[in-house]
Amino acid sequence: MNTVKPESLRPLHTVKPKAAYRKINVSAILLHLVLLAASVLMIAPFWWMISSGLKDLSQIFIIPPTLLPNPWVWSNIHRSLTAMPFDKAYFNSAYISICIVLGQLLTCSMAAYAFAKITFPFRDTLFILFLSMLMVPEQVTIVPLYVILKNFGWLDTHLSLIVPDMLFSAFGVFLLRQFFLGIPRDLSESAYVDGANMWTIYWRIMVPLIKPALAALAIIAFLGTWNNFFRPVIFLSTTDHFTVPLMLSTFKGLYVTDWTLMMSGSAIAVVPVLLVYLLLQRYIIEGITMTGIKG
Repeated sequence: MNTVKPESLRPLHTVKPKAAYRKINVSAILLHLVLLAASVLMIAPFWWMISSGLKDLSQIFIIPPTLLPNPWVWSNIHRSLTAMPFDKAYFNSAYISICIVLGQLLTCSMAAYAFAKITFPFRDTLFILFLSMLMVPEQVTIVPLYVILKNFGWLDTHLSLIVPDMLFSAFGVFLLRQFFLGIPRDLSESAYVDGANMWTIYWRIMVPLIKPALAALAIIAFLGTWNNFFRPVIFLSTTDHFTVPLMLSTFKGLYVTDWTLMMSGSAIAVVPVLLVYLLLQRYIIEGITMTGIKG
């Protein structure tokens, strides 16, 4: 009778050649090196902005450039905040961004729900036309928009920035519509059978189910509004109405530019955006990756 050796009873999955371990380790090391190099390339401009904001103006143009200020001019932070009414600009950017975010969450979710769950004539055609706005550059529509806002008397007011972006966002409608398509129709049909109307189904059933998409849209809309320079520079002309990007541009003169104050102010302006992104970045990733589940 043949006897089985104890070594042969060892599970096959526990026996791996040393070459496989070596291959996995090398690939992991190479992957981390590539990610580390990419991280350095992305962090380098941000560090250069902070370093330049804490230098003396004469150190900005030294060749070869220095990575660290010598000496550290901490007074540039206070000078950048007091040279121009930055507190007013921060308040303007904050409340404009919040108004646009809240408006887009409401209008985009309602339009997306209609395109995803309500059947009406020419629905798909209208949605394609809606998406075609993503291919139209903003510079093409800025002149008609300027004429409309001028007729309304909204030039040099924050309404010129809030109302157009608050009422319409093709990207926001597309993002939320894909989430609505991933929700089973049985939920809305069962609620309708129980006596719920369309508004109740939308507000109490559908909206709570797309919270990741709403959070992602809120973050993207906030970042885009806070960093927007194109529309404020066209529609606003009074310093008290300026936003943060527009206020930063005032450091650039016709013949001379105070780069230290501009860099210091830019670093301060990045802080709210950086905090929002670091705290809520998982919602952006979840919202974007789940967009194409269905539809």
